[in-house]
Formats: sequence, structure tokens, C-alpha cells
Amino acid sequence: MKKFLFIISNFFVTFEVLANQPKEWQLGFQNPASGGMRDIVNFHDNLLLPIIIAITVFVLFLMLYACVRFRASANPNPSKRTHNVTVEILWTLIPCLILIVMAVPSFKILYKQDTIPKADLTIKAVGYQWYWGYEYPDENIIFDSYMIEEKDLKADQPRLLAVDNEVIVPVNKVVKVLITANDVLHAWALPSFGVKRDAVPGRINETWFKAEKEGTYYGQCSELCGIKHAFMPITVKVVSEEDYQEWLSEARVKFAKEEIENDKLKIASK
Repeated sequence: MKKFLFIISNFFVTFEVLANQPKEWQLGFQNPASGGMRDIVNFHDNLLLPIIIAITVFVLFLMLYACVRFRASANPNPSKRTHNVTVEILWTLIPCLILIVMAVPSFKILYKQDTIPKADLTIKAVGYQWYWGYEYPDENIIFDSYMIEEKDLKADQPRLLAVDNEVIVPVNKVVKVLITANDVLHAWALPSFGVKRDAVPGRINETWFKAEKEGTYYGQCSELCGIKHAFMPITVKVVSEEDYQEWLSEARVKFAKEEIENDKLKIASK
């Protein structure tokens, strides 16, 4: 009974308490932490939901009306009519108009997501079976990010989402993410930022986000990539510029690439 009441109450309350990561019995999106995700939530809540509800109520009314008005007991001699030109025109044009109303703002959101502004920071994410590897190309930093086993979790770390090495980014900065894979298809998805891109071997996809508030945000691989698909989470920690610079100075030493001299070639490796 408590679970039922909790589900019903979620229709009437905000989701601020559900920010950063999924919660048990959560309904709806995670609280947006970027402008892109806020656009997606507004589009869904303020346009798609009213249209869906209106269509559902209208179709239900038609079904109930037809069941009552045209039941056998009220129509011993049923009509032979099979066509109505006006109705056929309406049920063709109205859905087209509805789709146009939905398409125009959705195209604007898609264009905004695909148009990457000048980046303050670039990160490369590589999907492996089954963990993520990250690289900060401009900072000579590279590291792997593995899920923390349940037996090793600390009190404030969520199960199946916490990792040993988090991605650290500064708040209110444009972060460009280059995404690829080393073996099979993966997908880098971070719901609070409205980000989801496939990681394809031999190909680099790109996306971006601008985190508007500090905190730790969680995502997961969203492409069925094998037996440990559920165990390669994504953790991004958004910090102040001062904390980011402090982490950067430590990471340049801890996660520095090794350069291997080979005659005239320099080969960068982990």
C-alpha cells in the first residue's frame, strides 16, 4: 500500500529529491543539471504529455460512445454506411497537424544538441568490455574507470553506479565529449545532462554538455554490449573551477601518459 501511495504522490510533486541518480520507484526524468536536459524535460512535460493525455481521453470517449450509442439493443437495424468523406479528411489532417506541432520544437532541441559550441574542455570516452576509459587530450591524462564492487562500497556510494576513478569537470564550462569503443558497441549516457551517444569501434561520435550545478551525476552504458553490460557505469563529478584545477594538477602526475621513444616516432600509451 505504501508503494502504491508513493507512486501516486509522484504525479503531484517535483523531482528535486530524485536528482543526480535513479531512485527506487522513481517516475519521470531525473532533475536536469544542464540546459539541454531542461529543454528535453520541458518539451516532454509541457507539450508531449498534454497531447498524449488529450488523445487518450478523446479515443476513450469515442470508444465508450460507440459502445453505448451503437449497441445491438439500441440499433436493431444497423446502418449500412461505410464511408464519410469529412471524417476521413479530418482523421488524416488532424494527426498530420499534431505531428507538425511536435516536430518543430523537437528539431530545435536536436539542432541545439548537435551544434557543439566552443569547448572549454575536451574529454575522450572509450568503451571496453566492460568498463570505460577516459582521456583528457589537452592535459596528457588517461585513466580507466571501473565499477566498485558491492563489498567495497562506502556508505555514500550507490550500488552499480559508483566507480574508482570519476570524470571530473568544472561547473558552468562547455565540455565536449568524444566517444568511441575498442571492441563492441557501447553507449555513453548521462540522464541528468540529456546526453546519450553510441560508442562505435573505429568511429568517433561527439556530444557536449554544460553542467549548471556542482554534484556527482551517474549514468550507465545504454547499448546491450555483452554479459557485463549492467556493470559499466558512468560517474561525472562537477566541481568548482578551483577544485578542478587542484584535481588537474594531481591528475597530471597520477594519470599521465607514458611516452615511448622509438627512433623518430613518439608513441603515446597508457
